[in-house]
Amino acid sequence: MNNTKIVRLTARQALDSRGIPTVCANVTLSDGTIAAATVPSGASTGSYEAYELRDIGSAAYGGKGVCTAVENVKEIIAPELIALETVDQGVIDRAMQRLDGTENYSKLGANAVLAVSMAVAKAAAASLGIPLFRYLGGINAKRMPIPMMNILNGGVHAHNNLDIQEYMIVPVGFESFRDALRACSEIYHILGGLLKGRGLSAAVGDEGGYAPFLEDEEDAVKLILEAIDKAGYDTDRVKLALDAASSGWQLEDGYVMLKSKRSFTTDELISHWRKLCEKYPIISIEDGLGENDLDGWEKLTSELGNKVQLVGDDLFVTNVSRLEKGIRRKAANALLVKVNQVGTLTQAMAAAELAARSGYVVIVSHRSGETEDTFIADIAVALNCGQIKAGAPCRSERVAKYNRLLAIEEFLGKSSEYAT
Repeated sequence: MNNTKIVRLTARQALDSRGIPTVCANVTLSDGTIAAATVPSGASTGSYEAYELRDIGSAAYGGKGVCTAVENVKEIIAPELIALETVDQGVIDRAMQRLDGTENYSKLGANAVLAVSMAVAKAAAASLGIPLFRYLGGINAKRMPIPMMNILNGGVHAHNNLDIQEYMIVPVGFESFRDALRACSEIYHILGGLLKGRGLSAAVGDEGGYAPFLEDEEDAVKLILEAIDKAGYDTDRVKLALDAASSGWQLEDGYVMLKSKRSFTTDELISHWRKLCEKYPIISIEDGLGENDLDGWEKLTSELGNKVQLVGDDLFVTNVSRLEKGIRRKAANALLVKVNQVGTLTQAMAAAELAARSGYVVIVSHRSGETEDTFIADIAVALNCGQIKAGAPCRSERVAKYNRLLAIEEFLGKSSEYAT
């Protein structure tokens, strides 16, 4: 085991998919193994997420640089971790927690800590000569996730008039990941053709989905249904999902959509989602209510939870304590796992395991500011969670995750299972 000890740990600035700096950590082991990991960053972020350390006040990158976080890796974290075994992921992650000493990593920066946490896991897997998903999940890691593919963007991910942040297709009626991915890609490109045929923009948003100006959310849904039909599929095989990102709409006494300025009480917004789900083949709604509307979440789950997947993103922020509270209150029925929301791989996996034990669905997700790092593809299979959000089949930082999943499926061969 001595060959898996950390002998060098460093970091540097890298750019995410929006051209904004993020942290890349590099780990070298005593056996010569070298691994690197680069953390993503969100645009639509929950207020309870772990702290992303930026160089606020600096002229470089408009104050969005991460030089301080990089130096924290080099000067504070590295001396603490040198000579530790990479296979002791929990030991390493807890050491960084103690070193930071805050609940949300506001001292070292969650971006600094997570970059190291991910790089350590990658290095351990490479040193042992096994795929990352197998290292993290063991021999039973074999379930390929259904892609919840964002093919039309709105909200803060697009400069258009759509309030709902993500319109997704969910290919549930297929026998393999590769067949499901093919269907999604075909539907995506046909949707682009439909937009062009209307004389609308086929430019894309942060996550690769098209970002046109449309009449309203139902117009968007109808366009996607038309694309599904023209691609030769039906809504038995391809369902729809929405990410409302409604924390951004929440006020003290209700909700106001950011673009259309439509206002709702909590009850009215619940009714709005119920009517959409009754009218269209929508099987999942993410952040249908705001992160601080726990009473509303209870009511939403009571009314729709036996029919629709209700995903807590801002509500839970991949945090065990927030998830425990939601489970007690019977709020939501699914957890969105974003490893950078909580700070370390160990903490993210603990939240996923708690959700699964409690009967909640687990979905691994990218961020709007992504990198070419394919880590989330491996962790989705490692967790056997059955669903992944990685964006449209467009933009290399999104496609990289799908290509990695294709490689994992090929590696697994006949032992692979597609989650339907």
